[in-house]
Amino acid sequence: MALVVTDRAGEGRVLPDPGQGTPGPLAPDRHRRNATVGVGAIVLNGKGEVLLGRRIKMGEPESWCLPGGHVEAGESFEQAAVREIAEETGLTILAPVTATIMVLDGAAPVSALTCGVVAAVGDDVEPQVLEPHVFACWAWMRRECLPDPLFPASRALLNAWLGKPLSPVWHFYFIK
Repeated sequence: MALVVTDRAGEGRVLPDPGQGTPGPLAPDRHRRNATVGVGAIVLNGKGEVLLGRRIKMGEPESWCLPGGHVEAGESFEQAAVREIAEETGLTILAPVTATIMVLDGAAPVSALTCGVVAAVGDDVEPQVLEPHVFACWAWMRRECLPDPLFPASRALLNAWLGKPLSPVWHFYFIK
C-alpha cells in the first residue's frame, strides 16, 4: 500500500510502502537520531466544535491541546487516536476516524511527525479529565475562536486543517 500526500504547494507525491526494499546498515550510535511519531485527534461534536484540553504537564508551559499522544508499535494512526481519546477523555468514538493531515516539526531536535485524525462524537457527550497530572480540563471550542497558547503540534495541525498559515518551521502534508 502506498501513501499519497499533498504538500504545501499542492504537489501530490506517492510514498512507497515502508515494507518494500531492504533496510540499510545501522549507523553507529553516535549518528543515530531518535524520532517521535504522534497523533493529534481533532474531535468534533455535533455543533462542529473542537475538543481541546488545558495542558498542565509539569516541566512544560501551560497550553491548550488536542487529545493525542505517541503512536505505539503496531498501531495505526487511527487506532492510536481512538486509544488516546479514550485514555485522556473517556469518550468512545463509534464512527470511523479519518487520518487527514501530517505535520513535521522542522525545528525539533529529533524528527517529530504528528498525524491529525478527525473523529466525531454526538452533542450530548462530555469529556472527563482522566489524566489530571496532564490536563486541568477539557472544553469544546468554536473553530473560529481557538484559545492561546496552543501546544505547538496542535496549533500546526489545526492551522493546516483550517487552511491557516503555519510557522515556517512546520511542514504539512494532506493525506488523500
